[in-house]
Amino acid sequence: MTKPKSRSTLYRLIEAGQLAHQALLVPLRDRGLEPGDDAVIFALHASLGATEDALAEALGLDRAALDPRLARLMDRDIIGRQAIGPELAPGLALTERGDRIRELLAGNWQQLEDALFSDLPKKQQKHLRKALKRLVDLLRMT
Repeated sequence: MTKPKSRSTLYRLIEAGQLAHQALLVPLRDRGLEPGDDAVIFALHASLGATEDALAEALGLDRAALDPRLARLMDRDIIGRQAIGPELAPGLALTERGDRIRELLAGNWQQLEDALFSDLPKKQQKHLRKALKRLVDLLRMT
């Protein structure tokens, strides 16, 4: 096998992915949060009032892995229990603080997306999205 070339497209893609991942962790760590907490925050924003079981399923985690994270996020006033809907079913929701953190994380994500696409016309952005999706799909099949 030949050594990967540092100027190859795949090498640059991997490098960009690693650096983007690190950049997305900065606002989490600045707030004392852990990697993966953002997934909980975004999932709860998308499905207000989710039960612990529904949230675990959406995140692909078992309850034993999720429960300590939820307890820590509740202690930090990022999520809370809330009665939702006409039946007032118990569920989880973001607190005001949690929603502010979600907005900050989403803004950071958007800044990285904007940096990625800033020099590309809309048509090339679409082609890049399709090519990356195709690569991800191919790699998931292996």
